[in-house]
Amino acid sequence: MFGKVLDKLGIKTRKGKENTYGYIFILPWLIGILCFTLGPMIFSLITSFTNYNMLKMDFTGLANYKKMFFQDQLFWKALKNTLYYALLNIPLITAGGVIVAVILNKSIFGLRTFRTIYYLPSIMVGVGTYFLWMLLLDPANGLVNSALALIGIKGPAWLTDPNWTKPAIILMHLWGLGGQMLLYLARLQSIPQDYYEAASLDGASGFKKFTKITVPLLSPIIFYNLTIGIIGAFQIFQEGYIFSGDGTGKPAGSLLFYNLHLWNQAFKNFKTGYANAMCWFLFAVVMILTVINQKISNKWVYYEEGESND
Repeated sequence: MFGKVLDKLGIKTRKGKENTYGYIFILPWLIGILCFTLGPMIFSLITSFTNYNMLKMDFTGLANYKKMFFQDQLFWKALKNTLYYALLNIPLITAGGVIVAVILNKSIFGLRTFRTIYYLPSIMVGVGTYFLWMLLLDPANGLVNSALALIGIKGPAWLTDPNWTKPAIILMHLWGLGGQMLLYLARLQSIPQDYYEAASLDGASGFKKFTKITVPLLSPIIFYNLTIGIIGAFQIFQEGYIFSGDGTGKPAGSLLFYNLHLWNQAFKNFKTGYANAMCWFLFAVVMILTVINQKISNKWVYYEEGESND
């Protein structure tokens, strides 16, 4: 049936028909991306130059962007909190994932059990996990401070002291580095042992093997995780919303992350146009950081023959 229709449309060659069938099969996806991704993106860009509040939309030019940079003090606080989190969380998660993967790549008793234990937290996501950590980090009766007390250390008021709220979230995320660990572990198991044996014959120490063999061969996975980590770090929202209790980012605005401030502007203050302007600024920041990461990767990422970062 379709063949006859294509013949009437002048598509008679086999290649032409195959291409047409391909476009027909991906048509639902194309419609979906146009209606639910590209369309909303264009609309949000247009409304970022208006005072859109879901009821009216008047063109205001660059007013939202001027307000963002010169009038909204909470904007800079939220951006500072997010940068603080990203600069600490991304390196720690990356280094932690590599170290744990290297350890779990050794032949030790109960290896599969340890791998499962380290990986399980990465699949325990959602609000329930955050409430669990609120109990663990309770300054009076929490398990973390109780464990610190056993070795003579007085634990901080993790989620009520502005100086410790972001470190508390970073600690929580370190608990869930099993996802990255699994990727590194898979890569480690594909590294030929001949490399290490040759290095041993040359008298290389364990540290030399790690820095000259393991890290270079892990660098494509490290690069991938850094890219995903940058994108994810700037999207932090749930932690600030739940731990602050009312979405204000308390105590003292220490948990007011960029996306939380954006959400408040859009869904509490109904300043949707301003929130969309914040969205596009965040998009620009993440895009620039991703491009920089891509450019400098040529200096430190090692690709074996047949691999590429293109």
